[in-house]
Amino acid sequence: MTFTLWLLVCVCGLTLGQDVLPQTEVATGTGSCSPDMCTFLKEFGALQAKLEATFSEKSEALETKLEETENQVLVLNEKASTKVVFSAEIGGNGAIGPYSTSKTLIYTSVLANLGNAYNQHTGIFVAPVRGMYYFSFFYHAGGGFPVGLDLMKNNQVVVRSAEHKSSYDFSDNGGNAAFVELQQGDHVYVQLDANHHVWGSGYSTTFSGFLLHQV
Repeated sequence: MTFTLWLLVCVCGLTLGQDVLPQTEVATGTGSCSPDMCTFLKEFGALQAKLEATFSEKSEALETKLEETENQVLVLNEKASTKVVFSAEIGGNGAIGPYSTSKTLIYTSVLANLGNAYNQHTGIFVAPVRGMYYFSFFYHAGGGFPVGLDLMKNNQVVVRSAEHKSSYDFSDNGGNAAFVELQQGDHVYVQLDANHHVWGSGYSTTFSGFLLHQV
């Protein structure tokens, strides 16, 4: 761009010099110029400086915008790369409970645990990131005792599933599910109510969840 501008200056200078030479003699080959040519060169130099300044400002603005876009892409990629999915079941083939106090159910057999947010030793899911999650739990139980299970967020009940004791119903099946917004570090687990029970069947008594999206 600079070469083109100066080439234009040279061409114009030669043309103008030929036009004004009879009126105003040039003292040396490069030492002086006509008044009109000098004015033109000054104006042209100012224009060039203005154009270069404008180009520099736009370049800086473009670079800043590019950096912001790259940062946004990095954030989106980081969010997209966060995947949390788990599903676990209670093994064995016998009654769990009733107990005199409420108990956290521990689903020891892990079917999936992408993100390692579920702890099979404690039965507790710990949210790795802030986001909207989906949880579900299902159970099988005998009719000789009542059933009461709570999906817990920290120490708060989110949803519940229950069944009364029945003398004529030999088995019960149930469950519940909910969308839950969690902060990083929040705990989610299934709690068995005091004096209630479930059947330890891996095919029927399960706890699952996954991250729907970060917020």
